[in-house]
Amino acid sequence: MATTPPAGRLPLPELAAMKRRRDKIVMVTAYDAPGARFAEDAGIDIVLVGDTAAMVVLGHEATTVPVTVDEMLFLTRTVARQARRPLVVGDMPFGSYQVSDEDAVRNAIRFVKEGGAGIVKLEGAGPMTSRARAIVESGIPVMGHIGLTPQSATMLGGFKTQGRTADAARRLVLDAHALEDAGCCMLVLEAVPAPVAARITAELTIPTIGIGAGPDCDGQVLVYHDLLGLTEGHLPRFVKRYANLSREIRDALEAYAADVRTGVFPGEEHTYAMPAEELAAFESE
Repeated sequence: MATTPPAGRLPLPELAAMKRRRDKIVMVTAYDAPGARFAEDAGIDIVLVGDTAAMVVLGHEATTVPVTVDEMLFLTRTVARQARRPLVVGDMPFGSYQVSDEDAVRNAIRFVKEGGAGIVKLEGAGPMTSRARAIVESGIPVMGHIGLTPQSATMLGGFKTQGRTADAARRLVLDAHALEDAGCCMLVLEAVPAPVAARITAELTIPTIGIGAGPDCDGQVLVYHDLLGLTEGHLPRFVKRYANLSREIRDALEAYAADVRTGVFPGEEHTYAMPAEELAAFESE
């Protein structure tokens, strides 16, 4: 089943053209309507409705695994309503594609029909290469994801850099080619040594999107809450904070609470009046 992007949405072939021109691709995660609008206004190319929502939106501790298909569909649908130009990528959560090719295609179709996604993303290579191929053959573009794959972080020994030995790096290069051969239109490289990511980027014809993979990838992605300073506590080495909104939000809430408790808010400028004659009639009753 072919999908038609909304009018004005960035055409998928343009991303490959950007790679050829060496124009950097900008991707960010978003999980709600305001986030989608802000990404739109900033000229972001791709919005990923990431399964990181499990941690930054739904409150699960240090794992993306618990988020469900229905929860991801709800968030994807919300973002797709507001993101007019950026391509919207629906992140398929753990359990939605691992069982079989048929299961993967069935859930990918839901992300397009119910979620409004233009692309779906899945993690890993090996058996997942077959899943990617099956989804592509059903007419749905697929973004691959190798290196640190959070859904299988336990098997990888935790949230650690991948491909640091020569053998591991060679496997990543082979996995990247396998996913391209399966029909993936893009590839996320997460927590991969910069030289490995640079080689993969040079050898593939599809764009690579880095997150902790150095400057030579065709584009970059960061988690919305991380780059805006909404995430507190330890952050990965690859995160750059562009704001400290958690402090600003906390200050604003504390000021609001103080104004309410002292009677400063609401002031006269925040209240509604009524015509004097109507007030008199009301009070006479």
